[in-house]
Amino acid sequence: NPKSASAKFNGILSFHAFPTHSDLRRQWLVNIRRDHFTITSHTRVCCRHFASDQLIEPTTLDGRRRLIKGAVPTLFEWNGYKVEPPRRSVWERTERRPELVPPDDQEEHSLTRDHDYCSVPEPSALDISASAAEDLSKDVETLRKEIQELRVQREFGLQRFKCKLTSLRNSKISQTPR
Repeated sequence: NPKSASAKFNGILSFHAFPTHSDLRRQWLVNIRRDHFTITSHTRVCCRHFASDQLIEPTTLDGRRRLIKGAVPTLFEWNGYKVEPPRRSVWERTERRPELVPPDDQEEHSLTRDHDYCSVPEPSALDISASAAEDLSKDVETLRKEIQELRVQREFGLQRFKCKLTSLRNSKISQTPR
């Protein structure tokens, strides 16, 4: 009976309307790759174009298959109905010469070469850093005071020199015959 076969086949397939969110809708259109494609309220995409991890299977016999939030159709004839794993970055693909490290230093160097940007320092390291920062702050304050003292000495010395020059000029002026 063709009708029951058709009904059974349609019970396996599900058809999904285009999303209303514009960015997600744009992703669907890009992946579908249809020129001059017009979406209507009746336009649907078959479940076979979605990866299985993007489908929510029905929990009851008469339930409907749904899509997870943000699902995008990715399985098409143009990609052989499979999704290739993301291409590795240039950094990951580029072969580099291993660093020349003496065998006894390898462990130490491997720790410094390899790092984790998300790691949090041990609390004791923070204590040392705080202590070092405090010491540096004291050194800066000491240097500021020394600079201030040198400025005062320089200005006092120049002021004294200026006074001597003025008194010398005045004495020369008074000594010159008119």
